[in-house]
Amino acid sequence: MSESAVRGLNRTGKSSLLAAGILASSAASANDDLLITARQIFNPIPSMAPAVKDNPITEEKVILGKTLFFDPRLSASQVISCNTCHNLGTGGVDAGPTSVGHRWQLGSRRAPTVYNAVFNVAQFWDGRAADLKAQASGPVQASIEMNATPARVLDTLNSMTGYVVMFGKAFPKDARPITFDNFAKAIEAFEATLITPGAPFDRYLKGDAYALSDQQKSGLKLFIDKGCASCHSGMNVGGQDYFPFGVVERPAASLLPSDDKGRFAVTKAPGDEYVFRSAPLRNVALRPPYFHSGQVWDLKQAVGVMSEVQLGVKLDDREKDDIVAFLNSLTGQLPKIDYPILPTRTDKTPKPSVDK
Repeated sequence: MSESAVRGLNRTGKSSLLAAGILASSAASANDDLLITARQIFNPIPSMAPAVKDNPITEEKVILGKTLFFDPRLSASQVISCNTCHNLGTGGVDAGPTSVGHRWQLGSRRAPTVYNAVFNVAQFWDGRAADLKAQASGPVQASIEMNATPARVLDTLNSMTGYVVMFGKAFPKDARPITFDNFAKAIEAFEATLITPGAPFDRYLKGDAYALSDQQKSGLKLFIDKGCASCHSGMNVGGQDYFPFGVVERPAASLLPSDDKGRFAVTKAPGDEYVFRSAPLRNVALRPPYFHSGQVWDLKQAVGVMSEVQLGVKLDDREKDDIVAFLNSLTGQLPKIDYPILPTRTDKTPKPSVDK
């Protein structure tokens, strides 16, 4: 090869390398801009459970709360536990559109996930419970759910030596450790540990540019640019505020039943009719069906519905696929939960009741 040809090849090679470097730098800059924007809207899930107000989390309290969470004997029928509707093996929810409660009654709404619920502004779709403690005390008393009473719960707990010992360890400073308030506090402590850090999106927010695929980054950009992030923001990618379901267009009656007016039942304010807490989207790919009515089984379809009725935007198939890809990056590392061995009942333990 001639000397001039070698010089030409070197120039070509250097030009190619320079061009490739410019392209790479440009791509990195674009990714940096997306990351900067994402960090202004979202936060990664922490690796440790957060503190909860007026309820110090201890190992003994968490162990007790986990046992209570899985114990169906706290329900009147003694077949329904917290885990029945918030199954920790299926994304913190149950299998159907609405939960099946006492005497096979159907609930009116989809069970919200218990995973990362500690990061929500309030609990339930309508926000009627201020925190996890208030939430824990509700379903056990609801006639359509566990159909128990505080008195029955306390009789059940006091009848078993195992629970007497566990409550004593969890609340050592209390003269009477077994109270309905402490029952709720223990479940709150356990549920506060049900966080799912380490999702690809968390790694991305912490600076790992390769944690998301190109399609997921495209979906994230669309999620922000199209306006999804205006309701689904913060650490839980939602769950931080309340919004009307059907801002631009009223959804079909199957998705928005006319007799469920959402937050209006809590506030009685006319402006809160058909207003719901925005759904937290962490681990959303694990828990179809979607919406408070639980009528959409496909995540891509759910994205299409939300873009049209909330934003007035009709996405094409590629855009919906990209957003779904991003939503899959929100699946974190679920904690390993060993099924607890429950305390043994005694002849003083209330018997199951399904008569009413």
